[in-house]
Amino acid sequence: MIRNWGKSAAAALLLLSLTGCWNSKDIQTMDYATAIGLDYENGKYITYVQFLNFGNVGRNETMQIGKALPVWIGKGEGATLSESLSSIYATSQMRIFWGHVKTIVCSERMLRRGVEEAYNAANRFGEIRYNILVFGTKESLPDLFTQKSIFNLSPLDTIMFTPEQTFAQRSFIVPKTSNRVIADITEPAQAAMLPSIAINREVWKEDKKPRPMLTIDGAFFFKDQQATAWLSEDELAGTRWTQKELKRSLIRVPAEGKPKASLVLINPSYYVQSEVQNGRAVFDLSLKLDATVDELNENVSTEELERLGAEVVRDEIMMSFRNGLAKQVDVLKLEETLYRDHPKQWHALRKGNQPLLSDECIRKIIVKIDIRNTGKYKGRFR
Repeated sequence: MIRNWGKSAAAALLLLSLTGCWNSKDIQTMDYATAIGLDYENGKYITYVQFLNFGNVGRNETMQIGKALPVWIGKGEGATLSESLSSIYATSQMRIFWGHVKTIVCSERMLRRGVEEAYNAANRFGEIRYNILVFGTKESLPDLFTQKSIFNLSPLDTIMFTPEQTFAQRSFIVPKTSNRVIADITEPAQAAMLPSIAINREVWKEDKKPRPMLTIDGAFFFKDQQATAWLSEDELAGTRWTQKELKRSLIRVPAEGKPKASLVLINPSYYVQSEVQNGRAVFDLSLKLDATVDELNENVSTEELERLGAEVVRDEIMMSFRNGLAKQVDVLKLEETLYRDHPKQWHALRKGNQPLLSDECIRKIIVKIDIRNTGKYKGRFR
């Protein structure tokens, strides 16, 4: 019995001597990265990492709406992206956790250099997920990372982290995750499009003080995994109707002159038929959209509104297609359709190194708009 007591005492002393697991970390003693910015200048990779204090940004009863929340940004430099990101460790004071990164933003210089290296380097950090959001930008990365949301809410409540909130009310350029961007860029006939994020300094004010807010102002387009062109949101107006993810987008009819009505268009059904005739590619486009009447300024019939709306959409599609042609970009992804439907003919046309698309390659665009309801107000209709 004495022998058993001695063993028990020895075990107890051993347990008391253990101070805990060496590798364990308290959550309050870690730096949480939320966004990464990638740039390239003078032969070096420059990275910016945004850090937020989740004790300040979390929703709780004691949180003060409107109180400015600090944003910390670490800057790294190196001959490689991994070296640049790792250089931040030397001064971080606490261990950096990458599992909360939700967004990567690439500068225009970085995009024109190529994105595959950036994607590979970022995903070698095992904590970073594959489905984070990716944007391009022409803005200063530190300026982007310090932007707050309305009411001084944290950057986590901005378009850079939650673009779906705005996209649900105003669908234009679809946000992209990193795995989808790489899938698009590596397709041989795909005109990969990456949303461009910017700072709008004109729309919002707090009392009389201007308050800049983030916005998606256009998109970068890629060839051979490098950004070769940028088009503004206005130049890409017609591409929104080709996106199955479209939730809600507004047009006025007619587009020029005194507006007769405003229509909200939803549920696009877009189809492209391709073929090769006399050694050149030709395309027929068809599009169906549901609509609701958002505003009615004149007593116009349903049929007339549907016809006018279809004209607006058709003109926008052709306008965006021509804007893309001017910069050698296939914004409507017509070449991809030919590649998938007629791969042998696509390869034959590509061997000539001649532009596959031209201003005459679209034979027709058929647009059908179906007005489903007129909203709560029933007057002045039909």
